[in-house]
Amino acid sequence: MAGPVVDVHTHLVPKGWPDLAARCGGTGWPWLRVDSERAAMIMVGETEFRPIGAEAWDPGTRLADMDADGVDVQVVSPTPVFFSYDRPADQAVKVARIFNDLTLEMTGNSERFVPFCQVPLQDPEAACEELDRCLADGHAGVEIGNHVGDRDLDDAGIVMFLRHCAEVGAPVFVHPWDMPGGPRLDRWMARWLTGMPAETHLSVLALILGGVFDQVPETLRLCFAHGGGSFPFWLGRADNAWHRRGDVVRGRSAHPPSHYVDRFSVDSVVFDPAALRLLVDVLGDDRVMVGSDYPYPLGERPVGKVVRDAEFLGAEQRDKLLSGNALRFLGRTR
Repeated sequence: MAGPVVDVHTHLVPKGWPDLAARCGGTGWPWLRVDSERAAMIMVGETEFRPIGAEAWDPGTRLADMDADGVDVQVVSPTPVFFSYDRPADQAVKVARIFNDLTLEMTGNSERFVPFCQVPLQDPEAACEELDRCLADGHAGVEIGNHVGDRDLDDAGIVMFLRHCAEVGAPVFVHPWDMPGGPRLDRWMARWLTGMPAETHLSVLALILGGVFDQVPETLRLCFAHGGGSFPFWLGRADNAWHRRGDVVRGRSAHPPSHYVDRFSVDSVVFDPAALRLLVDVLGDDRVMVGSDYPYPLGERPVGKVVRDAEFLGAEQRDKLLSGNALRFLGRTR
């Protein structure tokens, strides 16, 4: 019997939040310009960042869209613009608490929402404390950005946080963010179309070549957004470099990159059955699960379409991608 369809990659934006400068200090914070009952604009300082609609904050709208798409459960994560990793840690702690509490307010009345929190990742001890607080209050896991400034996921402090996630059984959803800009990347949404896949690719390599997967427990549950970025397509290139230029490529890894593909999962936001087949071929049908990037326009609608339309999947594989793999990631195995 097929299980509930789970979308592991969705975001929310509360309808409103306190004045962050007054509550946290500093300037240039995100704020929400409400244009109507169903439309708003995320502002960063005086710059328009992203238009959003009621689906970003209204549970009823989200549930109606889930019903239309045949989704039973959404994992609801922060929108990365609120991470605040570039702020002093005390400010980031306050921001995380504000948005984590607002997330529980929005999702707390429905068993169909699984809230994930954010943490001040620039301060690993504070991040562990905020994660523990959130788990106790009702969050089920944590979303983190793929880097903190120039510190990637093999940074000692971030590894400490990942170890803590493994110890307390918190699943970790890794989302690219803070992509470099410039004249070649600031047109055509190129930072999102090329920068995001590259950011995720780089951070998967950091976990492998930085020796993180050789250090952290295998119980750590990680999922990377957007199909793991460009990593699955270029795994062969990474293996070739590890073997032929091991003097500079191997880093602290004990094995070639392909050895570690069973240590993390990816979502299915790749839009094309051929791309989905590559994910399944490279990572295995136990390591891919439905994600949509709802409610943003670069996401997939109807949710799960690429999985449902993929003719190469058998019924058992399709159920894994739609349901079973996500339930295992969330610690709710059937």
